[in-house]
Amino acid sequence: MKGKWLALVVLVVTATALLSLSCGRSQQLVSIAIQPSVETIGSSTTPVIDDFGTQVQLRALGTYIHPPVTKDITNQVTWSSNTPQMFTVSSTGLLTATGLSCGGTLVSATANTNTSTGGISSSGAIVTGYMTGNVVCFTGTGGGGGNPALSLTFLGTGTGTVASNPLGLSCTNPGPCITQAFTSGTTVMLTATPSGTSTTATWPTCPSGNANVCTVNLSGNATVTVAFN
Repeated sequence: MKGKWLALVVLVVTATALLSLSCGRSQQLVSIAIQPSVETIGSSTTPVIDDFGTQVQLRALGTYIHPPVTKDITNQVTWSSNTPQMFTVSSTGLLTATGLSCGGTLVSATANTNTSTGGISSSGAIVTGYMTGNVVCFTGTGGGGGNPALSLTFLGTGTGTVASNPLGLSCTNPGPCITQAFTSGTTVMLTATPSGTSTTATWPTCPSGNANVCTVNLSGNATVTVAFN
């Protein structure tokens, strides 16, 4: 009789453990989708500065397995803008135009999945979703004058960041990025800083520069290219 009770207790304990493991594996995050996936603001007839303060609420939707389900995880992810000079994004996914830069940038939502929602440790992974934010550059069509556009493009196999003096441009590749923050005639000094495994930065199309620095006199629209390797 005692043997039967012992076998029953073992069975119950085993079933409880299996159920716990099953629950622990539930709701494993496998991907993140951001809505909207693309957002475009501004127009070619409106100076970029007029876009300042335009806001769009983003949503992060997480796709889980065990069992399959999609959840709103907007307030659980880490938000980041690749070009904060163009768009900033809050911890709750509120995308805001700065009014200083135009072009396109990537906005990301990232979650660390080292544990399941059941609290069970796992090997984990970094899961990231992306959306594209666009600001239309001012061309003067149908309106008055505007600041010249300074465009920055990237080459090379490395990574890095470019910042300006005076302030007005800050961009991390892959880019490209465009700013209209400087009035005509401004002399802008661009400094390139390699990151990660990159060790060098060069300026293949810079009008005047040395080492990591490129100097541009903005008498009109200009495009410069930086290469990180």
